[in-house]
Amino acid sequence: MSKHMTATREQWLAARLELLEAEKEHTRRSDELARRRQELPWVRIDKDYRFETDEGSASLADLFQGRSQLLVYHFMFGPDYTAGCPACSAIADGFDGFVVHLAHHDVTLCAVSRAPLAKLQGFKRRMGWSFPWASSLDSDFNFDFQAAYTEQEQRAGLEYNYRREEPAVPMPSRSTADGAPTFADMCGTDMATYTRERPGMSTFVLDDGVVYHAYSTYARGLDAVWGMYQWLDRAPLGRNETGAWWRRHDEYGQG
Repeated sequence: MSKHMTATREQWLAARLELLEAEKEHTRRSDELARRRQELPWVRIDKDYRFETDEGSASLADLFQGRSQLLVYHFMFGPDYTAGCPACSAIADGFDGFVVHLAHHDVTLCAVSRAPLAKLQGFKRRMGWSFPWASSLDSDFNFDFQAAYTEQEQRAGLEYNYRREEPAVPMPSRSTADGAPTFADMCGTDMATYTRERPGMSTFVLDDGVVYHAYSTYARGLDAVWGMYQWLDRAPLGRNETGAWWRRHDEYGQG
């Protein structure tokens, strides 16, 4: 039997109107943060990053596909993984629906991972995805943008999400303390190997033939692009999490 507060329709409406004011303020604050993101200075990229794509070898500029803006999702899929991270997979489930809209607004969305291209292509077929996905296996790209770390960095302590982590601290997974070991097992690897890859999003702009880095966000900064959580935050019981509950979309019902 639920112990949640109940009310009359009139009482509910009064509480809803009060909440509405807070929601409107949150929206205004979100608009202001978006403006501030767009005002960040750009940093010129001079390094020659190389990627493997479905179309062959590509530069960072090539990933723009003729557009002026590039959104990169740093998808956790390391060279030693047997499958993509379940959390990243849940986020990526929404990409195909809006990638076409972004493309028609001068924006290219592309996932980038360190796994070999053949692994990415196989997992992409399994998931039924079609969005662009590039391998940065032989590139420093993920390392330079705080989406991958060496074993030595992990042992010594690393910087992720603009903060210094103590040596060998497991990657936090929201309120799900069992997330890292559970997902490591689901990716066919150990937790240390799993957490040397990190999720994130970086944006770039191509201006007069020069690529610039504009913005990056990590960890809980990705909540806004994780469509599942936007729905759960509006469900009656919210996120209601007691552990790492989600799975890749073809794994529900498998135990």
